[in-house]
Amino acid sequence: MQDVLAGVWRTLTGESLPPVSLTGDESLLPGTFRVEAAATAGIAAATLAAGELLRLRGIGPGTVSVDTRHAAAAVRSEMFLRVNGELPPSPWGPIAGDYLASDGWVKLHANYPRHEAAICWSLGVPAQRDAVAKTVAAKTAAEVESAVVTAGGAAALMRSRDEWLAHPQGQAVAGLPLAEIRQIGDAPKNTLFDSDRPLGGVRVLELTHVLAGPVAGRVLAAHGANVLHVGAAHLPRIPALTMDTGHGKRSGFVALDTEGGRARLKKLIARADVVLQSFRPGALERIGFGPEEMAELRPGLVTADLSAYGWAGPWARRRGFDSLVQMASGIAEEGARVAGTDRPTPLPAQALDHTTGWLAAAAIMTAVRRTVVEGGSWNVRLSLASTGRWLDSLGRKEPGSSEVDYSDLVEEVDSDFGKLRRVKMAGDLPGAQPHWDHASHLPGADSAVWHPVNS
Repeated sequence: MQDVLAGVWRTLTGESLPPVSLTGDESLLPGTFRVEAAATAGIAAATLAAGELLRLRGIGPGTVSVDTRHAAAAVRSEMFLRVNGELPPSPWGPIAGDYLASDGWVKLHANYPRHEAAICWSLGVPAQRDAVAKTVAAKTAAEVESAVVTAGGAAALMRSRDEWLAHPQGQAVAGLPLAEIRQIGDAPKNTLFDSDRPLGGVRVLELTHVLAGPVAGRVLAAHGANVLHVGAAHLPRIPALTMDTGHGKRSGFVALDTEGGRARLKKLIARADVVLQSFRPGALERIGFGPEEMAELRPGLVTADLSAYGWAGPWARRRGFDSLVQMASGIAEEGARVAGTDRPTPLPAQALDHTTGWLAAAAIMTAVRRTVVEGGSWNVRLSLASTGRWLDSLGRKEPGSSEVDYSDLVEEVDSDFGKLRRVKMAGDLPGAQPHWDHASHLPGADSAVWHPVNS
């Protein structure tokens, strides 16, 4: 795992690995993909990046440490979530899931009403599993995938690893780095606000949904960032993920489909230090909020763009989610072969989402450090597909056991939703232990304005 982490750190920083302690083994989770190693490396990279910001403040970070058991819990944090002792509502929509077509499997993502509607419209069926299954069975998986995607929905047929590597999008992803950090403009060196926390005083505007982006924001908040998540009142949300990823953040609404809302967003960007977004590539640019445009509003800004399939290739703007990327890229097909079943068998976690979130936090903190040391405006880009390609490159392990005790890694906190059980923040940083200042807020509960640093 040390070698895995060293490779990640070189990609992010170009530097040799600082002192770090990685403990535990990879016998925790089922399946043969090295999920524990990838998760541990992502968490360690983020914690090390926070430690380097501490050094800039004249504070010794101490030796960072991460244990694989805590990493395995962290990348499945939503599975541990309880609200007043009860399971939260399932994030999966009633017709979401895997369907057998005439020549193979296809996954339909229907966790949002508009995606469910796209499936029903494109296939000419009501929102009933039996009706969807019957119609899908009469078509090829490629026909279903194409029809749903063309209608504005989200779907992926199950491809093998070789089929993905031969696919134009698989080839495009093969040419992308795990994470890209690039300078996109000139600006004077930034100055860090006086604080004993790595990101103390750093304002992060979060425009994200679902999982990878919110996980990145949650990590930044734990290291002291002032994180404001901005959504819209009319957009649907997945309650379980909102509760699990909102710790340490404030939550406000801004309507980006109105002139007034866009003007308000410009004011927020002008006073931000980081903008983290997970719209599809090109979506924000179309309304005037590309990385370069945002950097003009606030020279010295760090922008971070997260996507499903990467920023190059024919699928760059395709809707995608962790489960779909696993289907498209061969992970679910290999899982089925290893398990001896003909059904798609995904990873034992939404590991692409979670690990991408931790890696994004690491890349963002590295870019923040560069704004202080070198100056300039910086852009960070990551994708679930690139994380999946990296995970595939790590080789395989023996399947682990599901009988693992994680009870000491969870805690109960009071929140706007009631008493939440959550996974404790992972990553040990002796110089400034990460923690959340408060639990998750209700969506839109806060004003979409920047508060004074110490409020």
